[in-house]
Parts: sequence; structure tokens; C-alpha cells
Amino acid sequence: MIRPFHGFALLALGIAGACATVPAITGDPAVTVTARAETPPVGTAREDAADDAAIWRNPANPAASLIVGTDKKGGLYVYDLKGAQKSFLAGPGLNNVDLIELSAGRVLVVASDRSDLATVQLFLTLLDTATGQLAPAGRIAVGPGEGYGICMVKPAGREGVIAFSAPKQGTIYRTLITQGPDGTFSGTTTTLAQVPTQTEGCIADPRTNTLYIGEEDAGIWAIDMTTGAERMVAAVDNRMLVADVEGLAIAPEGANGGYLVASSQGDNAYAVFRLPDVTPVGRFRIAAGAFGSVQETDGIELDNRDFGPDFPGGIFMAQDGMNAPKAQNFKFVRWDDILAALQTGQ
Repeated sequence: MIRPFHGFALLALGIAGACATVPAITGDPAVTVTARAETPPVGTAREDAADDAAIWRNPANPAASLIVGTDKKGGLYVYDLKGAQKSFLAGPGLNNVDLIELSAGRVLVVASDRSDLATVQLFLTLLDTATGQLAPAGRIAVGPGEGYGICMVKPAGREGVIAFSAPKQGTIYRTLITQGPDGTFSGTTTTLAQVPTQTEGCIADPRTNTLYIGEEDAGIWAIDMTTGAERMVAAVDNRMLVADVEGLAIAPEGANGGYLVASSQGDNAYAVFRLPDVTPVGRFRIAAGAFGSVQETDGIELDNRDFGPDFPGGIFMAQDGMNAPKAQNFKFVRWDDILAALQTGQ
């Protein structure tokens, strides 16, 4: 995501999702909100396919912003804020995705590439924000493991972009991506940290130099982006968080405040924590309204800036792992609706 300071009817569907779990535990009560828009179903039907999304905010016209979403069996989609598809780029095996703005308005989109299950790979594209088209920009090999989670940050006053990879095996990689004079991208990777079991959710907060990583069966880690020092800040407790912990997203406010949101996939909810101390705020679900309800969410994305008349208080995006009877898709929720529901408890 681009930040100014630089996401129970399983058996009935017959879907055997790699990340999905059939909820057996329900956490603390959750307020409900409804989606304001949705994308078409992804092209891969009746499979665990849609996964993660990233938001590019158009500074000149926020209502003309774009969304990039993954079909991990098919490739990358680009959508507008109404949910309409703008383009598609084939690339099987693309799981999580993030994007960041480079110089001269160029937007780099990076997805974790699982086409090689033995080596973590980054799949790079450039987003043409005028047309909504994606152009391939190469691949970068990161290290041993199966590519899964990814997030990026652009360090202040430095060249290049840092991509953090969270493969299934729990090794956290830090890759400095730079662009050469010929326009090609390359990466230099170091190992930042190691968590005990499978990871995926990943979000970087450059304000505090903190990387948040979701360990699916354990909880959320805060990792120093320079030293790799790590601490568990929100454990799976079957109250706020019910395993699997999946996507992570952040809504920054001020020097170190705002909100951290996690997909509590185990009971089809989302847990909201107050920064900087990761203090529990509450939980919400996306219920049926003008659009369907949302279950089994993998990737989430959040930007709390103004996105025009449809999303004036920010936008929260969630992968819908059910979307029966159609294939999986992405739902769009107003962030101010979520905050209002959490504040009123309704």
C-alpha cells in the first residue's frame, strides 16, 4: 500500500482452500458492517484463488484510485473503486501483493510468487495509473522457502524499496530492491528474523521501524526492521484472535498512532488494535447487505485517507473466501463505517 509517510458454508461449496479453516471457535462478540462495493469473481472458480489486494491512491482524484488484487491460480487484476475490472495480467502462483510509488509517479507492484515452491520469488510489475494496465518488470529470487506473505516500505531519504517476505517456513527476509540505469530491477536479500511456525500476514510501519508479521497459529509479532528483534504483541487467545491469523493492515495516525487490523480467519472476523501499544479495540464482521457477507478472509488492505464520495473516510478491503455461489472476490468497506460501529458497539 502507498502511505503518505513512505490488506461457514465451506463444505457446501466444495472448496478445499489451502489457507481456509472451518470455524470451530467463536471469539469475543463482533460488531457488523456491510460492503459498499465488490469486484467481479476472480477467473478461477470453485477454488481457493483470490487472496490479497493493494491500493494505489490517486492524489489528484482520489475517486479514480486503483486496486490490485491476486488470483493465485491466475494472475493480477486491476480494479477501480466501483469494483469494475480494468485489466488482468496472467501470472499463476501469485499470492500476496503490495505496491509503492517510485519517483515521477511510477508505481511498483510486487507479488509473492509461488510458482517455485522451493525458492521465495518476487514478481515485479509496473502499474500505469492512467490506463490501469500492468507491465511485467522481472523476478527477484529471495531465498529458500515457499513464497507467501509480502509487504514493502520506502525508507525516507534512501534509494530503493525494501520488500519483506514471510514464507510459510517462518523465515523473514528483507530485500532491498533497486533499479539500475537500464531500468531493470535487482534485489539484495538478508535474513531479518525467524518465527517458529507458518507465517503470512505482513505490514510495515516505517514511522516506528516496526514490521508486523502474522504467525497463523500463534499471533502477531512486532519485529524491528533493522535489527530483527522480535516480540509477540497479540497472541491467539480465541477472544480477539482465533487462528488462523491471516492478513494484516494498518491505518496510521500521527507520529505512531492509528490502528492495526488482523484477519481472524478462524471465526470470520477482524480484530482491531490501537497503536502504538497494540491495545485491543474490538472486532467486526462484514455482514450481508447490498452485497454478500464475507467469510474465510485471507488478505486485507486498508487506507484511512479520503477516497472521494464513496469512501470519504478511507477504504478497507477484504478477500471473500466464500462468495457463494460464485468464485471468490474482494469486498470494499468504508473505514469510517467500521470505526463508527466499533465506537457504538453496534
